[in-house]
Amino acid sequence: MNGDTMPAAKTGMPDIAIVPNDRPWRWLAAGWQDLMAVPHLGFVYGGAIVVAGWALVVLLLQVGVAWAILPATAGFFVVAPLLGAGLYEVSRRRERGEETDFIACAAAFRRNGTQLALVGAGLLLIHLFWIRIAGLLFALFFGLGFSPAIETLPMAMLRSDNLLPFLIIGTGFGFVLACVSFAISAVSIPMIIDRDISAFEAVVVSVTAVTRNWRAMALWAGLIVVFTAMALVPFFLGLALVLPLIGHATWHAYRDVVR
Repeated sequence: MNGDTMPAAKTGMPDIAIVPNDRPWRWLAAGWQDLMAVPHLGFVYGGAIVVAGWALVVLLLQVGVAWAILPATAGFFVVAPLLGAGLYEVSRRRERGEETDFIACAAAFRRNGTQLALVGAGLLLIHLFWIRIAGLLFALFFGLGFSPAIETLPMAMLRSDNLLPFLIIGTGFGFVLACVSFAISAVSIPMIIDRDISAFEAVVVSVTAVTRNWRAMALWAGLIVVFTAMALVPFFLGLALVLPLIGHATWHAYRDVVR
């Protein structure tokens, strides 16, 4: 098979290894090595996501739905695994001693593209569902007529008695959806890039891998959330570093857990 166009010749349902609880730190270290080996690929990839984040904020401001910036940004955690597909391909090629370049990044989306698109569609639906839930909760707690200017929106929300229950319930919904999306995508997307496997099979393996290694995966999910949240604070600039680091590390998580 051609490594640029077809998945690696690995078929059948794989075995799932049980890894130590602190293994995510090793995944990060391996991801950092990949990033430093081809930094131009990772930083350009991450920079493109930064620009996309800025464009999303400008769009939401232009259409007058500033309240949606926070849930849309939070939804990044849901779709980020799909965005990292090109980075998984770079790590896969480095592992095999193959050339890595921007064309190689694009190869990840062409190989087994239908199955990759199915998982991506599922993640996108979860993201859109979260945006819809956030809008309904906002209208429920603050009312349809609550539309202060963007510069006064934070203070207006802080003065409202409904802010605390809004945050508690909204965070609860977000946590549940984040857990579902993490279980679905923890290893499924790199697996689709690496193996001749269907989206359904990859999702089943991913959920099984997460449940069998729930302590290690809980740490991994927590590290992803903390690093990404810190990266989002300075106007998304930190994503230029954090996204490629986590993307490469996710490949190593897959290779460590799925045999």
